[in-house]
Amino acid sequence: MSTQFDAIIIGTGQAGPPLAGRLTTAGMKVAIIERKQFGGTCINTGCTPTKTLIASAYAAQLARRATEYGVTLGDSVGVDMKAVKARKDAVSGKSREGVESWLKGMKNCTVYERHARFVSPDEVRVNDETLVSERIFINVGGRAIVPDMPGVDKVPYLTNSTILELDALPRHLVIVGGSYVGLEFAQMYRRFGSEVTVVEKGSRLIQREDEDVSEAVREILEREGIAVRCNAECISFSPHGEDVAVSVDCTEGEPEVIGSHVLLAVGRRPNTDDLGLENAGVATDKHGYITVDDQLHTSVPGIWALGDCNGKGAFTHTAYNDFEIVAANLFDDQPRRVSDRITAYALYTDPPLGRAGKTEAEARKSGRQVLVGTRPMTRVARAVEKGETQGFMKVLVDAESNQILGAAILGTGGDEAIHCILDVMYAKAPYTTMQRAVHIHPTVSELIPTILGDLKPLE
Repeated sequence: MSTQFDAIIIGTGQAGPPLAGRLTTAGMKVAIIERKQFGGTCINTGCTPTKTLIASAYAAQLARRATEYGVTLGDSVGVDMKAVKARKDAVSGKSREGVESWLKGMKNCTVYERHARFVSPDEVRVNDETLVSERIFINVGGRAIVPDMPGVDKVPYLTNSTILELDALPRHLVIVGGSYVGLEFAQMYRRFGSEVTVVEKGSRLIQREDEDVSEAVREILEREGIAVRCNAECISFSPHGEDVAVSVDCTEGEPEVIGSHVLLAVGRRPNTDDLGLENAGVATDKHGYITVDDQLHTSVPGIWALGDCNGKGAFTHTAYNDFEIVAANLFDDQPRRVSDRITAYALYTDPPLGRAGKTEAEARKSGRQVLVGTRPMTRVARAVEKGETQGFMKVLVDAESNQILGAAILGTGGDEAIHCILDVMYAKAPYTTMQRAVHIHPTVSELIPTILGDLKPLE
């Protein structure tokens, strides 16, 4: 049996549902297919649950610091992990149910809750039914990589998805991977009360960032009692009674870490290996990401790829922007492109890191004459007043065009303040536009014009 549609969407992550809404509003008959949980990674195993847990961890840490603010609490601070998980499940569940009810109530939209596989460039098989369309949109997301490290198949391990199901506190959580996902879970579980060790193969944490940012983040984590083991060149696993032994082979320190739980946080891979893409002729790269052009067309006319599966971004905001790009080109006669996007993201440790545009290392490599301005959070009144003075701000400017090249704000409110800079970058306005702006006092953002008024050549 086959059914004809004007459009088929595979996956209900951040791009799929709004695209379904736009297509159906245009009068199209749409099929949307979800094999597991509505809402994709963000709602179920990414942003929503983890940031809800981070909020609980922040509350615990703030309670421990209460006396610093003149607040007296009773007994020592405790964390009820069952209650923490229940709160996380409630927040995440409400979002998931919202997406599901939206799609199932959408006029001209048929929801299929099964696995989808391509049969041909315009046919998708769902159970015993073949769906046919000249427009197919792939929005299947990604999942955690399980690294091919010695012994990994001999021990129990957690991923960013399965760790969310814990309702008891790990005695000692060993996290393999010192990048964004790993560091958020590291600080979170340390604040919940676990002993935490981060094992990183590279020479420093979050190697995508500049060295000063990397070192500052490490200092913040170590100040809270998190052990960091870098240069772990030969990582392997073995059972150790009821625990897990992680061999790290670092240049210094004990050669083995014994943990009650192990979290693998070494990267992600796209969910493209079981879609039957070969039947449609859709090209992928060596990592399995679907190859797309600047407007998200795949190698096959009539097929698009949006979100994490196309390798053009690994964030909720880039996935949603993929929807906006496709919709603008289909319906609005606006030639929007992926290359119009400025790199922007945040690391949600406490304090958070907000990032926009180029790093200092990238600016140096560009061959431009670069100006730089910095300021420690100890010289930001809002941070001092809140008692949260860890971190610093850094802004990079092109000396010839006066346009902002990039920025890093590691500090309280950094994930919000970075948008002041990001918006000026999108406007392609000179940095002087922001330098002369009058910001509200006391805020973190008010010091950005001050930084821009004291730029110096990057040495």
